[in-house]
Amino acid sequence: MNLAVHGLEGNIGQTYGSTFTNDQHKTLRADYILANPPFNISDWEAEKLQDDPRWVHGIPPKGNANYAWLQHMLARLSSRGRAGVVLANGSMSSQQSAESEIRQDMIIKDVVECMVALPGQLFSNTQIPACLWFLSRDKRIGPNGKADRSNQILFIDARKSASSRISRTQVEFTDADMTRIAQTYHRWRNTVFSDGEPYEDVPGFCYSASYEDVQKHGFLLTPGRYVGAEEVEGDDEPFGEKMDRLTEQLVSQIAERNAIEQVILQRLKGMGYEF
Repeated sequence: MNLAVHGLEGNIGQTYGSTFTNDQHKTLRADYILANPPFNISDWEAEKLQDDPRWVHGIPPKGNANYAWLQHMLARLSSRGRAGVVLANGSMSSQQSAESEIRQDMIIKDVVECMVALPGQLFSNTQIPACLWFLSRDKRIGPNGKADRSNQILFIDARKSASSRISRTQVEFTDADMTRIAQTYHRWRNTVFSDGEPYEDVPGFCYSASYEDVQKHGFLLTPGRYVGAEEVEGDDEPFGEKMDRLTEQLVSQIAERNAIEQVILQRLKGMGYEF
């Protein structure tokens, strides 16, 4: 249905299938995969798949398919393939034993390339905060990029990067927002799509972490743990003068609030309400 709505053609298999229990593409080894699977599903027939060969990094828990999706995508990649997967934020830091062990093994085996934390209210059909997982079979110098990023992970905290609000309950990325995120990755890998500028860590936005960095953080993949706080430029106003100014402003605002309260009380009194 999704393909038809967007006017696209695609091989979706010869019959009704199920990604986990009736995979129509078992022999597929793709160079690129993009996926937006359902978040946190608990009814995925895990009991039928305990010995599935896709679970290279560990058996996913029966109560949540997030790490089943990740390992399924990895299993369908070519030797230099890459995948981008949208998942719930909790997947980056889940302490459920099976998930944390799978995540740790994926990091040790060096298949996690980049993690992006997304803003809240980005999707119209769910309020669950989401993130992007970028997986890679080969992070060395080659077709995927001119920079060897073996045993490194790029963290991007894009939670504050959606500069357009389209409704009270939804925000969206502008073209400039998306370009900033994409160029950060392309500079990091020095791909053919890079604008030629060198990659640099930006406090509060992006950080290139070593394996040791991630190990020190308990193999958690939440970007906010790594990118740090955004730099704030000082205003050079002497502390004493600033405190005097702010105190005067606070006193003025308190007086204004009190005056408004008196007006409200007088109006209520005129309506017959006494306090």
